[in-house]
Amino acid sequence: MAGTNAEAGRADGGTPGTWIRASLQAVPRGLSLVPATLVGSTALLTAVLLSVSLIPLGIGILTTPPVLRAVRAHATRRRHLAEHWAGILIPEAHRPLPPERPDGWAPRVTHCVRLLTDPVTWRDVRWLWVDMSAGLLTALLPFVTLAFGLEGLVWAAGLWRVLGDHGPYWYAFVPVDGESTAMAAGGLGLVVIVLGLCFNPVLLRGHFMLTKALLDRPLTADLAERIDRLTETRHDAVDASAAELRRIERDLHDGAQARLVAMGMDLGTVEALIERDPAQAKALLAKARQNSADALNELRDLVRGIHPPVLAERGLGDAVRALALRLPLPVDVTVDLPGRPDAPVESAAYFAASELLTNAVKHAQAERIWVDVRHSGVMLSVTVTDDGVGGAGAGEGSGLAGVERRLGTFDGILAVSSPVGGPTTVTLEIPCVLS
Repeated sequence: MAGTNAEAGRADGGTPGTWIRASLQAVPRGLSLVPATLVGSTALLTAVLLSVSLIPLGIGILTTPPVLRAVRAHATRRRHLAEHWAGILIPEAHRPLPPERPDGWAPRVTHCVRLLTDPVTWRDVRWLWVDMSAGLLTALLPFVTLAFGLEGLVWAAGLWRVLGDHGPYWYAFVPVDGESTAMAAGGLGLVVIVLGLCFNPVLLRGHFMLTKALLDRPLTADLAERIDRLTETRHDAVDASAAELRRIERDLHDGAQARLVAMGMDLGTVEALIERDPAQAKALLAKARQNSADALNELRDLVRGIHPPVLAERGLGDAVRALALRLPLPVDVTVDLPGRPDAPVESAAYFAASELLTNAVKHAQAERIWVDVRHSGVMLSVTVTDDGVGGAGAGEGSGLAGVERRLGTFDGILAVSSPVGGPTTVTLEIPCVLS
Protein backbone atom coordinates (compact mmCIF):
# COMPACT_ATOMS: atom_id res chain seq x y z
CA MET A 1 0.00 0.00 0.00
CA ALA A 2 2.92 2.31 0.57
CA GLY A 3 3.86 1.96 -3.08
CA THR A 4 0.32 2.74 -4.08
CA ASN A 5 0.24 5.90 -2.03
CA ALA A 6 3.59 6.98 -3.41
CA GLU A 7 2.45 6.55 -6.98
CA ALA A 8 -0.80 8.30 -6.25
CA GLY A 9 1.13 11.21 -4.79
CA ARG A 10 3.23 11.74 -7.92
CA ALA A 11 0.37 13.55 -9.55
CA ASP A 12 0.53 16.10 -6.73
CA GLY A 13 4.23 16.84 -6.77
CA GLY A 14 7.60 15.24 -6.13
CA THR A 15 10.97 15.45 -7.81
CA PRO A 16 11.19 15.75 -11.62
CA GLY A 17 12.73 12.28 -11.76
CA THR A 18 9.81 10.61 -10.02
CA TRP A 19 7.37 12.60 -12.14
CA ILE A 20 9.05 11.57 -15.41
CA ARG A 21 9.21 7.96 -14.23
CA ALA A 22 5.49 8.00 -13.45
CA SER A 23 4.80 9.57 -16.86
CA LEU A 24 6.79 6.91 -18.69
CA GLN A 25 5.17 4.15 -16.63
CA ALA A 26 1.75 5.44 -17.66
CA VAL A 27 2.47 4.53 -21.30
CA PRO A 28 2.99 0.75 -20.94
CA ARG A 29 0.33 0.57 -18.28
CA GLY A 30 -2.18 2.25 -20.53
CA LEU A 31 -1.19 -0.04 -23.40
CA SER A 32 -1.55 -3.10 -21.17
CA LEU A 33 -5.15 -2.05 -20.56
CA VAL A 34 -5.98 -2.00 -24.28
CA PRO A 35 -6.50 -5.77 -24.68
CA ALA A 36 -8.66 -5.81 -21.55
CA THR A 37 -10.80 -2.91 -22.77
CA LEU A 38 -10.98 -3.69 -26.48
CA VAL A 39 -11.07 -7.49 -26.38
CA GLY A 40 -12.00 -8.44 -22.83
CA SER A 41 -14.85 -6.00 -22.24
CA THR A 42 -16.24 -6.43 -25.76
CA ALA A 43 -16.18 -10.22 -25.56
CA LEU A 44 -17.72 -10.29 -22.10
CA LEU A 45 -20.47 -7.85 -23.01
CA THR A 46 -21.33 -9.92 -26.07
CA ALA A 47 -21.34 -13.08 -23.97
CA VAL A 48 -23.62 -11.50 -21.36
CA LEU A 49 -26.15 -10.31 -23.93
CA LEU A 50 -26.14 -13.65 -25.74
CA SER A 51 -26.37 -15.70 -22.56
CA VAL A 52 -29.18 -13.65 -21.05
CA SER A 53 -31.14 -13.84 -24.33
CA LEU A 54 -30.90 -17.65 -24.13
CA ILE A 55 -32.41 -17.86 -20.64
CA PRO A 56 -35.98 -18.39 -21.97
CA LEU A 57 -34.68 -21.45 -23.84
CA GLY A 58 -33.07 -22.82 -20.70
CA ILE A 59 -29.55 -22.69 -22.11
CA GLY A 60 -28.90 -19.34 -20.46
CA ILE A 61 -29.60 -20.84 -17.04
CA LEU A 62 -26.41 -22.86 -17.48
CA THR A 63 -24.28 -20.28 -19.28
CA THR A 64 -25.19 -17.03 -17.48
CA PRO A 65 -23.59 -17.78 -14.06
CA PRO A 66 -20.09 -18.54 -15.42
CA VAL A 67 -20.30 -15.53 -17.74
CA LEU A 68 -21.32 -13.22 -14.89
CA ARG A 69 -18.56 -14.68 -12.72
CA ALA A 70 -16.10 -13.80 -15.49
CA VAL A 71 -17.50 -10.25 -15.63
CA ARG A 72 -17.10 -9.96 -11.85
CA ALA A 73 -13.51 -11.18 -12.05
CA HIS A 74 -12.80 -8.75 -14.92
CA ALA A 75 -14.18 -5.81 -12.92
CA THR A 76 -12.37 -6.92 -9.77
CA ARG A 77 -9.08 -7.00 -11.67
CA ARG A 78 -9.65 -3.39 -12.81
CA ARG A 79 -10.45 -2.37 -9.22
CA HIS A 80 -7.11 -3.81 -8.11
CA LEU A 81 -5.23 -2.00 -10.88
CA ALA A 82 -6.97 1.26 -9.96
CA GLU A 83 -5.72 0.90 -6.39
CA HIS A 84 -2.17 -0.18 -7.22
CA TRP A 85 -1.53 2.10 -10.20
CA ALA A 86 -3.51 5.22 -9.31
CA GLY A 87 -4.28 4.97 -5.60
CA ILE A 88 -8.02 4.95 -6.35
CA LEU A 89 -10.01 2.66 -4.07
CA ILE A 90 -13.17 1.20 -5.63
CA PRO A 91 -15.01 -0.86 -3.01
CA GLU A 92 -16.41 -4.20 -4.11
CA ALA A 93 -19.89 -4.86 -2.75
CA HIS A 94 -21.05 -7.97 -4.57
CA ARG A 95 -23.30 -10.40 -2.82
CA PRO A 96 -21.48 -13.58 -1.80
CA LEU A 97 -21.16 -15.98 -4.69
CA PRO A 98 -23.44 -19.03 -4.57
CA PRO A 99 -21.95 -22.50 -5.01
CA GLU A 100 -20.25 -22.75 -8.38
CA ARG A 101 -21.88 -26.00 -9.51
CA PRO A 102 -25.21 -26.58 -7.80
CA ASP A 103 -26.84 -29.96 -8.32
CA GLY A 104 -30.34 -30.08 -9.72
CA TRP A 105 -32.33 -27.79 -11.97
CA ALA A 106 -34.01 -25.73 -9.23
CA PRO A 107 -30.71 -24.79 -7.52
CA ARG A 108 -29.29 -23.80 -10.90
CA VAL A 109 -32.24 -21.45 -11.49
CA THR A 110 -31.81 -20.00 -7.98
CA HIS A 111 -28.10 -19.63 -8.65
CA CYS A 112 -28.75 -17.70 -11.86
CA VAL A 113 -31.47 -15.50 -10.37
CA ARG A 114 -29.29 -14.60 -7.41
CA LEU A 115 -26.53 -13.35 -9.70
CA LEU A 116 -28.95 -11.49 -11.98
CA THR A 117 -30.67 -9.71 -9.09
CA ASP A 118 -27.43 -8.41 -7.62
CA PRO A 119 -27.35 -4.66 -8.43
CA VAL A 120 -23.56 -4.71 -8.56
CA THR A 121 -23.72 -7.25 -11.41
CA TRP A 122 -25.53 -4.74 -13.60
CA ARG A 123 -23.15 -1.95 -12.64
CA ASP A 124 -20.36 -4.22 -13.89
CA VAL A 125 -22.24 -4.89 -17.15
CA ARG A 126 -22.95 -1.18 -17.66
CA TRP A 127 -19.26 -0.50 -17.12
CA LEU A 128 -18.40 -2.92 -19.95
CA TRP A 129 -20.20 -0.63 -22.45
CA VAL A 130 -18.11 2.36 -21.44
CA ASP A 131 -14.86 0.47 -20.93
CA MET A 132 -14.81 -0.80 -24.52
CA SER A 133 -15.18 2.76 -25.86
CA ALA A 134 -14.27 5.66 -23.55
CA GLY A 135 -12.16 3.34 -21.43
CA LEU A 136 -10.15 2.31 -24.48
CA LEU A 137 -9.61 5.95 -25.45
CA THR A 138 -8.43 7.03 -22.00
CA ALA A 139 -6.10 4.03 -21.78
CA LEU A 140 -4.51 4.92 -25.13
CA LEU A 141 -4.07 8.63 -24.44
CA PRO A 142 -0.69 8.40 -22.62
CA PHE A 143 0.78 6.39 -25.52
CA VAL A 144 -0.84 8.58 -28.17
CA THR A 145 0.59 11.80 -26.72
CA LEU A 146 4.17 10.50 -26.68
CA ALA A 147 3.82 8.77 -30.06
CA PHE A 148 2.38 11.90 -31.66
CA GLY A 149 5.18 14.03 -30.18
CA LEU A 150 7.84 11.61 -31.45
CA GLU A 151 6.29 11.76 -34.90
CA GLY A 152 6.88 15.50 -34.97
CA LEU A 153 10.54 14.96 -34.09
CA VAL A 154 10.84 12.35 -36.85
CA TRP A 155 9.54 14.86 -39.39
CA ALA A 156 12.06 17.41 -38.17
CA ALA A 157 14.84 14.81 -38.40
CA GLY A 158 14.37 14.53 -42.18
CA LEU A 159 11.34 12.41 -42.99
CA TRP A 160 9.99 15.40 -44.94
CA ARG A 161 12.81 14.94 -47.45
CA VAL A 162 11.61 11.41 -48.25
CA LEU A 163 7.94 12.29 -48.62
CA GLY A 164 8.34 15.85 -49.83
CA ASP A 165 7.34 14.99 -53.42
CA HIS A 166 3.90 13.78 -52.35
CA GLY A 167 2.65 17.17 -51.23
CA PRO A 168 2.39 18.66 -47.75
CA TYR A 169 1.71 16.33 -44.83
CA TRP A 170 -0.47 17.85 -42.17
CA TYR A 171 1.03 17.33 -38.77
CA ALA A 172 -1.78 18.64 -36.60
CA PHE A 173 -2.15 22.16 -38.01
CA VAL A 174 1.36 22.33 -39.55
CA PRO A 175 1.64 21.54 -43.33
CA VAL A 176 5.03 19.83 -43.57
CA ASP A 177 6.49 20.48 -47.04
CA GLY A 178 9.95 21.86 -46.32
CA GLU A 179 12.69 22.32 -43.78
CA SER A 180 11.06 25.25 -42.00
CA THR A 181 7.71 23.53 -41.60
CA ALA A 182 9.48 20.32 -40.55
CA MET A 183 11.25 22.27 -37.82
CA ALA A 184 7.89 23.70 -36.77
CA ALA A 185 6.48 20.17 -36.62
CA GLY A 186 9.46 19.15 -34.51
CA GLY A 187 8.87 22.05 -32.14
CA LEU A 188 5.19 21.15 -31.88
CA GLY A 189 6.14 17.53 -31.27
CA LEU A 190 8.50 18.56 -28.49
CA VAL A 191 5.73 20.59 -26.86
CA VAL A 192 3.39 17.57 -27.10
CA ILE A 193 6.05 15.33 -25.50
CA VAL A 194 6.54 17.81 -22.64
CA LEU A 195 2.78 18.02 -22.16
CA GLY A 196 2.59 14.24 -22.21
CA LEU A 197 5.29 13.96 -19.56
CA CYS A 198 3.37 16.48 -17.48
CA PHE A 199 -0.09 14.97 -17.84
CA ASN A 200 0.29 11.26 -18.65
CA PRO A 201 -0.19 10.19 -14.99
CA VAL A 202 -3.30 12.37 -14.89
CA LEU A 203 -4.58 10.82 -18.13
CA LEU A 204 -4.12 7.29 -16.77
CA ARG A 205 -5.75 8.34 -13.52
CA GLY A 206 -8.64 9.65 -15.60
CA HIS A 207 -9.19 6.13 -16.94
CA PHE A 208 -9.53 4.78 -13.42
CA MET A 209 -11.67 7.71 -12.31
CA LEU A 210 -14.05 6.79 -15.14
CA THR A 211 -13.97 3.20 -13.90
CA LYS A 212 -14.71 4.34 -10.36
CA ALA A 213 -17.64 6.48 -11.52
CA LEU A 214 -19.27 3.41 -13.03
CA LEU A 215 -18.26 0.64 -10.61
CA ASP A 216 -18.43 2.51 -7.31
CA ARG A 217 -21.46 2.08 -5.12
CA PRO A 218 -23.94 4.97 -5.32
CA LEU A 219 -24.39 7.07 -2.20
CA THR A 220 -28.02 5.97 -1.93
CA ALA A 221 -26.91 2.34 -1.57
CA ASP A 222 -24.50 3.28 1.23
CA LEU A 223 -27.23 5.25 2.97
CA ALA A 224 -29.71 2.40 2.59
CA GLU A 225 -27.20 -0.07 4.03
CA ARG A 226 -26.45 2.33 6.88
CA ILE A 227 -30.17 2.68 7.67
CA ASP A 228 -30.61 -1.10 7.63
CA ARG A 229 -27.62 -1.49 9.93
CA LEU A 230 -28.91 1.16 12.36
CA THR A 231 -32.36 -0.46 12.37
CA GLU A 232 -30.85 -3.85 13.11
CA THR A 233 -28.60 -2.58 15.89
CA ARG A 234 -31.47 -0.58 17.40
CA HIS A 235 -33.56 -3.75 17.62
CA ASP A 236 -30.61 -5.61 19.12
CA ALA A 237 -30.11 -2.84 21.68
CA VAL A 238 -33.81 -2.89 22.65
CA ASP A 239 -33.76 -6.69 22.96
CA ALA A 240 -30.56 -6.60 25.01
CA SER A 241 -31.99 -3.94 27.32
CA ALA A 242 -35.19 -5.95 27.81
CA ALA A 243 -33.18 -9.10 28.55
CA GLU A 244 -31.01 -7.21 31.04
CA LEU A 245 -34.08 -5.84 32.81
CA ARG A 246 -35.54 -9.35 33.04
CA ARG A 247 -32.25 -10.63 34.47
CA ILE A 248 -32.18 -7.89 37.10
CA GLU A 249 -35.82 -8.54 38.06
CA ARG A 250 -35.13 -12.29 38.30
CA ASP A 251 -32.00 -11.81 40.39
CA LEU A 252 -33.78 -9.41 42.73
CA HIS A 253 -36.79 -11.71 43.07
CA ASP A 254 -34.85 -14.92 43.57
CA GLY A 255 -32.01 -13.46 45.60
CA ALA A 256 -32.08 -10.28 47.64
CA GLN A 257 -35.86 -9.99 47.75
CA ALA A 258 -36.30 -13.55 49.02
CA ARG A 259 -33.65 -13.01 51.71
CA LEU A 260 -35.25 -9.74 52.83
CA VAL A 261 -38.66 -11.43 53.08
CA ALA A 262 -37.13 -14.25 55.13
CA MET A 263 -35.40 -11.69 57.33
CA GLY A 264 -38.72 -9.90 57.91
CA MET A 265 -40.38 -13.16 58.90
CA ASP A 266 -37.53 -13.97 61.30
CA LEU A 267 -37.81 -10.53 62.89
CA GLY A 268 -41.55 -11.05 63.31
CA THR A 269 -40.88 -14.35 65.07
CA VAL A 270 -38.23 -12.67 67.24
CA GLU A 271 -40.77 -10.07 68.27
CA ALA A 272 -43.12 -12.85 69.46
CA LEU A 273 -40.38 -14.85 71.22
CA ILE A 274 -38.23 -12.15 72.77
CA GLU A 275 -39.98 -12.26 76.19
CA ARG A 276 -40.80 -15.97 76.61
CA ASP A 277 -37.80 -17.57 74.76
CA PRO A 278 -34.85 -15.14 74.60
CA ALA A 279 -32.41 -17.84 73.49
CA GLN A 280 -34.48 -18.74 70.44
CA ALA A 281 -35.03 -15.07 69.69
CA LYS A 282 -31.25 -14.51 69.84
CA ALA A 283 -30.67 -17.35 67.37
CA LEU A 284 -33.25 -15.91 64.99
CA LEU A 285 -31.63 -12.48 65.27
CA ALA A 286 -28.29 -13.99 64.27
CA LYS A 287 -29.97 -15.69 61.30
CA ALA A 288 -31.62 -12.39 60.30
CA ARG A 289 -28.26 -10.64 60.51
CA GLN A 290 -26.72 -13.27 58.24
CA ASN A 291 -29.62 -12.90 55.78
CA SER A 292 -29.11 -9.16 55.69
CA ALA A 293 -25.39 -9.62 55.01
CA ASP A 294 -26.13 -12.14 52.22
CA ALA A 295 -28.74 -9.81 50.72
CA LEU A 296 -26.25 -6.95 50.79
CA ASN A 297 -23.61 -9.09 49.03
CA GLU A 298 -26.10 -10.14 46.36
CA LEU A 299 -27.12 -6.54 45.81
CA ARG A 300 -23.44 -5.59 45.45
CA ASP A 301 -22.94 -8.40 42.91
CA LEU A 302 -26.04 -7.26 41.05
CA VAL A 303 -24.82 -3.66 40.93
CA ARG A 304 -21.40 -4.88 39.83
CA GLY A 305 -23.10 -6.73 36.97
CA ILE A 306 -24.89 -3.55 35.90
CA HIS A 307 -21.89 -1.23 36.16
CA PRO A 308 -18.86 -2.36 38.17
CA PRO A 309 -17.64 0.25 40.67
CA VAL A 310 -14.03 -0.25 39.59
CA LEU A 311 -15.03 0.61 36.02
CA ALA A 312 -16.75 3.81 37.11
CA GLU A 313 -13.96 4.83 39.48
CA ARG A 314 -10.76 3.76 37.70
CA GLY A 315 -11.62 3.17 34.06
CA LEU A 316 -11.49 0.34 31.55
CA GLY A 317 -7.85 -0.64 31.98
CA ASP A 318 -8.02 -1.25 35.72
CA ALA A 319 -11.44 -2.89 35.38
CA VAL A 320 -10.00 -5.42 32.92
CA ARG A 321 -7.04 -6.01 35.24
CA ALA A 322 -9.50 -6.67 38.05
CA LEU A 323 -11.31 -9.16 35.82
CA ALA A 324 -8.04 -10.92 35.07
CA LEU A 325 -7.19 -11.27 38.77
CA ARG A 326 -10.41 -13.23 39.38
CA LEU A 327 -9.68 -15.81 36.68
CA PRO A 328 -8.17 -19.21 37.47
CA LEU A 329 -5.62 -18.86 34.63
CA PRO A 330 -2.58 -16.57 34.38
CA VAL A 331 -3.56 -13.52 32.33
CA ASP A 332 -1.16 -10.90 30.93
CA VAL A 333 -2.90 -7.54 30.53
CA THR A 334 -1.43 -4.70 28.45
CA VAL A 335 -3.22 -1.34 28.51
CA ASP A 336 -2.44 1.71 26.39
CA LEU A 337 -5.24 4.22 26.94
CA PRO A 338 -4.26 7.90 27.14
CA GLY A 339 -7.78 8.80 28.27
CA ARG A 340 -11.24 7.38 28.88
CA PRO A 341 -13.97 6.68 26.33
CA ASP A 342 -17.58 7.65 26.93
CA ALA A 343 -19.27 5.64 29.67
CA PRO A 344 -21.58 3.60 27.35
CA VAL A 345 -18.64 2.62 25.13
CA GLU A 346 -16.47 1.83 28.14
CA SER A 347 -19.21 -0.35 29.62
CA ALA A 348 -19.78 -2.20 26.33
CA ALA A 349 -16.05 -2.87 25.94
CA TYR A 350 -15.77 -4.06 29.55
CA PHE A 351 -18.63 -6.55 29.35
CA ALA A 352 -17.48 -7.75 25.94
CA ALA A 353 -13.99 -8.35 27.34
CA SER A 354 -15.54 -10.12 30.32
CA GLU A 355 -17.48 -12.43 28.00
CA LEU A 356 -14.38 -13.15 25.91
CA LEU A 357 -12.34 -14.02 29.00
CA THR A 358 -15.12 -16.21 30.37
CA ASN A 359 -15.37 -18.08 27.05
CA ALA A 360 -11.61 -18.59 27.00
CA VAL A 361 -11.65 -20.07 30.49
CA LYS A 362 -14.68 -22.28 29.89
CA HIS A 363 -14.12 -23.58 26.37
CA ALA A 364 -10.58 -22.95 25.12
CA GLN A 365 -8.74 -25.41 27.41
CA ALA A 366 -6.06 -22.74 27.54
CA GLU A 367 -3.12 -22.47 29.89
CA ARG A 368 -2.53 -18.75 29.45
CA ILE A 369 -4.43 -15.69 28.20
CA TRP A 370 -3.17 -12.37 26.88
CA VAL A 371 -5.30 -9.20 26.83
CA ASP A 372 -4.35 -6.05 24.97
CA VAL A 373 -6.40 -2.87 25.42
CA ARG A 374 -5.43 0.17 23.39
CA HIS A 375 -6.74 3.19 21.52
CA SER A 376 -5.31 4.14 18.14
CA GLY A 377 -6.65 6.96 16.01
CA VAL A 378 -10.39 6.89 16.62
CA MET A 379 -10.69 3.20 17.45
CA LEU A 380 -10.79 1.46 20.83
CA SER A 381 -9.60 -2.12 20.45
CA VAL A 382 -9.52 -5.03 22.88
CA THR A 383 -7.69 -8.20 21.83
CA VAL A 384 -7.96 -11.45 23.78
CA THR A 385 -5.58 -14.26 22.82
CA ASP A 386 -5.37 -17.72 24.35
CA ASP A 387 -3.19 -20.76 23.69
CA GLY A 388 -6.12 -23.18 23.74
CA VAL A 389 -7.49 -25.69 21.24
CA GLY A 390 -9.06 -23.15 18.84
CA GLY A 391 -12.14 -23.75 16.73
CA ALA A 392 -14.12 -20.75 18.04
CA GLY A 393 -16.54 -18.90 15.76
CA ALA A 394 -18.64 -15.72 15.75
CA GLY A 395 -21.67 -17.05 13.93
CA GLU A 396 -25.21 -17.43 15.17
CA GLY A 397 -25.45 -19.91 17.98
CA SER A 398 -21.91 -19.33 19.21
CA GLY A 399 -21.05 -17.64 22.49
CA LEU A 400 -19.63 -14.70 20.58
CA ALA A 401 -22.89 -13.80 18.81
CA GLY A 402 -24.12 -11.84 21.83
CA VAL A 403 -20.85 -9.93 22.00
CA GLU A 404 -21.18 -9.08 18.33
CA ARG A 405 -24.71 -7.77 18.83
CA ARG A 406 -23.62 -5.70 21.84
CA LEU A 407 -20.84 -4.07 19.79
CA GLY A 408 -23.15 -3.47 16.83
CA THR A 409 -25.01 -0.86 18.85
CA PHE A 410 -21.85 1.26 18.74
CA ASP A 411 -20.86 0.39 15.14
CA GLY A 412 -18.26 -1.93 16.62
CA ILE A 413 -16.92 -5.05 14.96
CA LEU A 414 -15.71 -8.42 16.18
CA ALA A 415 -12.97 -10.39 14.39
CA VAL A 416 -12.14 -13.98 15.26
CA SER A 417 -9.08 -15.99 14.26
CA SER A 418 -9.29 -19.48 15.71
CA PRO A 419 -7.78 -22.29 13.63
CA VAL A 420 -8.25 -25.79 14.91
CA GLY A 421 -5.42 -26.44 17.32
CA GLY A 422 -5.20 -22.77 18.27
CA PRO A 423 -4.26 -20.19 19.17
CA THR A 424 -7.46 -18.15 19.30
CA THR A 425 -7.36 -14.38 18.86
CA VAL A 426 -10.54 -12.34 19.23
CA THR A 427 -10.40 -8.62 18.54
CA LEU A 428 -13.18 -6.14 19.14
CA GLU A 429 -13.07 -2.59 17.84
CA ILE A 430 -15.37 0.30 18.72
CA PRO A 431 -15.03 3.73 17.08
CA CYS A 432 -14.75 6.40 19.78
CA VAL A 433 -12.69 9.30 21.06
CA LEU A 434 -11.08 9.55 24.47
CA SER A 435 -11.64 12.32 26.96
